[in-house]
Amino acid sequence: MSNEEMIIKVLAEEGNMRKAAERLFISQPALSQRLQTIEKDWGHQLFIRSQKGLSPTPAGELIIQYANETIVQKEEVVELLYTLTSKVHGTLKIACATIVGQNWLPKVLKDFVTLYPEAKIQLITGWSSEIVRSLYEGEAHIGIIRGSTEWKGPKLHLFKDTLYLVDKEIRSLEELLQTERPFIQFKSDSTYYEEIQQWWQKHFASNPKHQITVDQIETCKQMAVNGIGYAILPSITLTGTEDVYMMPLTNDEEELELTRDTWLIGYDSAFELPQVRAFVDIVKKHAALLR
Repeated sequence: MSNEEMIIKVLAEEGNMRKAAERLFISQPALSQRLQTIEKDWGHQLFIRSQKGLSPTPAGELIIQYANETIVQKEEVVELLYTLTSKVHGTLKIACATIVGQNWLPKVLKDFVTLYPEAKIQLITGWSSEIVRSLYEGEAHIGIIRGSTEWKGPKLHLFKDTLYLVDKEIRSLEELLQTERPFIQFKSDSTYYEEIQQWWQKHFASNPKHQITVDQIETCKQMAVNGIGYAILPSITLTGTEDVYMMPLTNDEEELELTRDTWLIGYDSAFELPQVRAFVDIVKKHAALLR
């Protein structure tokens, strides 16, 4: 059965007895009884029960914080103990840019879990700014980000992928100034959107005649593949099976160069963990295939 700190943590996160019981793999009556015992031991009520769910009391907020800190401290000690052996154990915590997590990372993780079945994986995906924040807050051992980076700690350049203009009808860049087709763009908090804007302004005297902006790169791709308009997409998102014209935005003279870098970043202490070292070795092998 789950320990006291984990019960408190899950109850606080879910705010609902039924959902918490499902996560903890115990019955709801058993969980209710455990909570009563915990509250009796602490001498304070942790949660106020209502039809809307569970709300922490002031005392409960302090105890929840204690439970969360205790769990984190235990995980850190367990990881340090694993460093005393050569066998890869422990939890590998990865924070990864969504586009890489969807299109490249699964192959890497497949090799990792095959080689190290006793290791656990926790994966967070999001925008690159969120990845950096996850490292700062200790939620991840290593991060995989896109674009330029000002990370001051250890960093490893993984690969550079070319960006392509993708469309069902347009066959050359020269057609962009005459076309009435909309330019479908993916806008996030990263520099991706700004870099494309700067590239366009550098090579064309006027803005696209029509534009569509979306918040997910996969949406951008699917709209282009289905003929709604044209888009600029990184090669990591393209399999080569799409029924579209693809024009690389680079050449030998780099006059049209528009590429996207992918980096692995982290703190020195994280790279000392066996599970992180093992993962980095596999990452390097996969990244080398893209160079």
